[in-house]
Amino acid sequence: MVTRITLVEGDITEQQVDAVVNAANSSLLGGGGVDGAIHRRGGPEILEECRRLRASHWGKGLATGRAVATTAGRLPARWVVHTVGPVYRAEEYEERAGLLASCYRESLRVAAELGARTVAFPAVSAGIYGWPPADAARIALATVAEVLDGGDAEAGAALAEVRFVLFGSEMYGVFERAWRELLGQDG
Repeated sequence: MVTRITLVEGDITEQQVDAVVNAANSSLLGGGGVDGAIHRRGGPEILEECRRLRASHWGKGLATGRAVATTAGRLPARWVVHTVGPVYRAEEYEERAGLLASCYRESLRVAAELGARTVAFPAVSAGIYGWPPADAARIALATVAEVLDGGDAEAGAALAEVRFVLFGSEMYGVFERAWRELLGQDG
């Protein structure tokens, strides 16, 4: 598990991986933050496929915690896996934390079904959706580690690397501390 999870500070749109995960909104039609950056850099092909998904199976939009894939367009990846993270609300923490974990599990499942060996994630819900970064990191890392350790035998076996691509040194530091805590390392 340890060697298959990596943390990097950088731009997710520059990652040369099989699948890039998009922190999408339910419309699947682009937005701000990571979603906007992926759509801009990936080009119109991503939006065209998202529109086809909306016109067919996902007419009401993608539900929170679910994931679906499209082409990566002009990104240096093969696919984009779109997932909708929950908006943080402390009074609904348990339910929403489960949905955040589902974003990671479902994205890995979809990526594995596509044949992806390498996947890059942003910090889902830790931006404009207001999830406290340290808690978002803990949920993300614990969920991915669980999948890789056999929590989903097919997805875990298929994946060679899951990379968390953190925008800025502050978010990178938050994930690095959460990773050390998960591994039981003091510093």
